[in-house]
Amino acid sequence: MVIIVSGNPATGKTTIAKKIAKEKKLEYIDVNDLIKKNRLYSYYSKKDESLVVDTKKLNSFLIKLINKNKDVVLDSHLTHYLNPKYVDMCIITICDLKELKKRLEKRKYSKEKIRNNLDCEIFDVCRTEALEAGHKVKIIKTSK
Repeated sequence: MVIIVSGNPATGKTTIAKKIAKEKKLEYIDVNDLIKKNRLYSYYSKKDESLVVDTKKLNSFLIKLINKNKDVVLDSHLTHYLNPKYVDMCIITICDLKELKKRLEKRKYSKEKIRNNLDCEIFDVCRTEALEAGHKVKIIKTSK
């Protein structure tokens, strides 16, 4: 079984992904670690304060990984770009805006990065992109 957990930063992806992996006895994979370790990015953007990921390279890497081990939970805000034919379940985490802002501030994100992430949450970017990609989406709200 391949489960992807996506959503904006600080919406609770990792907590949910690890919980699901433990409950279903699946391997938890932090896709962001894979991106760094395997150089699946083009460059670091100072403006966005993040790596700019080559999603084609990433998806190719993830497909090979899935073909080796079909029992995984993939955790990243980029997993919803994976072709739905490789995915059994797509979960998008969402969070109340006030709570999300607190979480992002706790991570010491810049004001601009916080604003960008809040806008993505307001406009439901991850869920919309997942649906556009053809995923059947399950929403999990992580606000306290």
